[in-house]
Amino acid sequence: MAVWLYAPACSRAEPSTPIRIDASQTYRDPGPARYDEGAASSPSGGTLGINSRYLTRNRKPWLPVMGEFHYSRYPESQWEEEILKMKAAGVDVVATYVIWIHHEEIEGQYDWQGQRDLRAFVELCARHGMVVVARIGPWDHAEARNGGFPDWLLKRGPTRVNDPGYLLAVRGWFGQIGEQLKGLLWKDGGPVAGIQLENEYSRRGPGAGEQHILELKKIALESGLDVPLYFVTAWDNAVVPERAVIPMYGGGYPDEPWNSSIAKLPPPDVYAFRFHSRLTAYPNSSLAQAAAGALQSAADPVPYFTAEIGGGTEDTYHRRPVMQSDDIAAMVPVMIGSGVNLYGTYMFQGGENPEGKLSTLQESQATGYPNDVPVKSYDFQAPLGEFGQERTSLRKLKVFQYFLNDFGDELAPMMVHAPDSVPTSSGDFSVPRSSVRSRGDSGFIFLNNYVRGYPMPLRHAAQFEIRLPGGTLKVPRRPVDIPSGSYFIWPFNLGIEGMTIRYTTAQLFTRLSANTASGGPLTLYFAAVPGIPVEFAFNTQDIAAVRSSSGETVNGRGTIYVSGVKPGVESSIDLVASSGKTVRLVVLTATEAENAWKVHIGGADRLLLTSQDFFADPDAERARIWLRSRATAQFELTVTPPLSGEPGASLPLSRTRATDRASFFAAEAKARNLELDCRQVRAAGDAPPVKIGPVPDWRPHGVAQAPPETELAQAATWSIGVPEGDLDALGKPDGISELFLEVNYRGDVARLYSAHRLLLDNFYNGEPWSIGLRRFLDAGSANTLELSILALRKDAPIYFESPNQLDFAPNGQINTLEGVSLVPEYQLVIDAGSR
Repeated sequence: MAVWLYAPACSRAEPSTPIRIDASQTYRDPGPARYDEGAASSPSGGTLGINSRYLTRNRKPWLPVMGEFHYSRYPESQWEEEILKMKAAGVDVVATYVIWIHHEEIEGQYDWQGQRDLRAFVELCARHGMVVVARIGPWDHAEARNGGFPDWLLKRGPTRVNDPGYLLAVRGWFGQIGEQLKGLLWKDGGPVAGIQLENEYSRRGPGAGEQHILELKKIALESGLDVPLYFVTAWDNAVVPERAVIPMYGGGYPDEPWNSSIAKLPPPDVYAFRFHSRLTAYPNSSLAQAAAGALQSAADPVPYFTAEIGGGTEDTYHRRPVMQSDDIAAMVPVMIGSGVNLYGTYMFQGGENPEGKLSTLQESQATGYPNDVPVKSYDFQAPLGEFGQERTSLRKLKVFQYFLNDFGDELAPMMVHAPDSVPTSSGDFSVPRSSVRSRGDSGFIFLNNYVRGYPMPLRHAAQFEIRLPGGTLKVPRRPVDIPSGSYFIWPFNLGIEGMTIRYTTAQLFTRLSANTASGGPLTLYFAAVPGIPVEFAFNTQDIAAVRSSSGETVNGRGTIYVSGVKPGVESSIDLVASSGKTVRLVVLTATEAENAWKVHIGGADRLLLTSQDFFADPDAERARIWLRSRATAQFELTVTPPLSGEPGASLPLSRTRATDRASFFAAEAKARNLELDCRQVRAAGDAPPVKIGPVPDWRPHGVAQAPPETELAQAATWSIGVPEGDLDALGKPDGISELFLEVNYRGDVARLYSAHRLLLDNFYNGEPWSIGLRRFLDAGSANTLELSILALRKDAPIYFESPNQLDFAPNGQINTLEGVSLVPEYQLVIDAGSR
């Protein structure tokens, strides 16, 4: 493959602002990992491997996408739907904490039933081809009571050290997990390829430190937990025994709800590239200094893996940030561009704490932990909400995750190169934030011009100058303005069917193989970056013909440029190689890419575009696709390449338009006007003053404590009746899949009860409270719920990010229910046929 690196002189009147990156160093092959791998072969011959830079799967580079889903925090009847949603979004590894107190709250009485059935959950993951990493603790944190330790264990004596009594209890616990996972490990042909031991462990001293982690691994092996990969979390001055475990780093979170501040925080460093440390972008920062003993070097002889890049955050009582979708997605190019070769999102799936037998199961200051979180809700503002809602962050993550699924094998071996100029601090916005990963003259450009809560400058007349072994490549040929809020991954010198895409200013998204059933050639899909003109450059000598449906095609010196490409599902650039092979390039709009899902339908792989929630079961004997729509009964979808007929569906599906590039369909469910019987039964009392909790040694002062049960008696209450008739269609293919109770209120803490049993709670953060009722309602009878809202005091030391104006009453309190409604989620099920 010839690579031409000539770039014509800039003809723009304004001077360019180059982003210079030296990637001319000789490529270094990865060496062996400093890790002694466990049982890495399956009975079918499948293998997992590891070198100093990346994982291999069946001896091919593998860059996994991992998402956290706590099975014991979700109803088991809905596990499969959520696993399928994760799979549809490009997740291929499910990480899950196995939380001790959820299973042995009473000593010796193990509960592995219902939503605590670890084995059933892992079997479902296996059925759908998902790899599993079990985070078995014994201590997890996970915002669980005692970090997941049962109360009885704490009364026994020392924990998290090699104390005989503690280790005896751990043997019992790990033994139980071993029995649950028997036959489901990688070596058995099962999905469990990884085990995480402990979490955030930094204790040193006799019986602690590396001795303790090694003892935990020994017990795990004795319990039958023999897997290829053993992990420990690597932040917080972590203990990482060499060769025995692999450190898993934390990319960080968009906000710090554990922070004692009740003001806007400084810019987080999770939006800046990490070139000198795997813990932070700024080696001289307090974080780096506090982690002086941890494995930090980007040259460590183990790959750069992450377990916790924030998919959202859990509101605490004293700090209630509200996540935006860009807060989550902008971290992807930063972390991948920093060299991460396993991208782990925590949480990917929200949930809620199960019922405790002896106590509630949430983290609280009353139990010696630093924060108060809701008793039940663990929504985490995750890409998949606690009721399965697909948030915009899921769609934005999916664009990158599809890219990693399809091109991760090319990306994983690539080396990281920092630009000539980098920001000096998290608040330094004067320097563009960028990176290159490359192998020889091929690679990817990573840029992030987004920082949560802070406007970034427009990068005027920006142009990348990448020094490569073969010369200097300029991208694009003329400088462009990079808008505030932009973030992207652009390929350069990408080889495809003997041709070379020298560069493009569109995000590489996904690919569909050539297929006679669809009538389409090999197709690469890209996503336009809002505000940046789309341009492609190709090597002339590789190409016999270029046909573009839009824009201008110019032949340069050794280069063909196609500029001004109009994004859209029906646009395309067709390339014909000198060999006669054809490749189609399609640039979707950013919204189209976010709405595009891979499906197998009509005998071929296609993209289905819809704004409705989506998931599919492509591996069933008869594959199905689910679309779900809240509030509106109308469904619209586009399929590309086009279908020759209408697929079967649970609702009448009509073709509204067809072209040679796409089929357009619509369907409509029976609209339902659902009425609630809502009446106030108790007026609000005065909320007592907010108390301040104890001061941990790492925090400068105490923070507000959640009100105890005795103070909730001052809450205003409403009775809410859900008519029995509204439940008739719940769960039917042509009916409604969920009923959402939408609560618009202003207050402090809201709770929902049924027959005096707490179902769910919420710390007010300015956003409407949306509750999926399917898991709580009895379809055979009328259902009466009770809503309580405790007043918020004006003097409460709580951080609210929401811009909503709070109009406090003369007594300095606010407690208002502005509206409550029942919103149906309509469902369309499509028959995708047999593979």
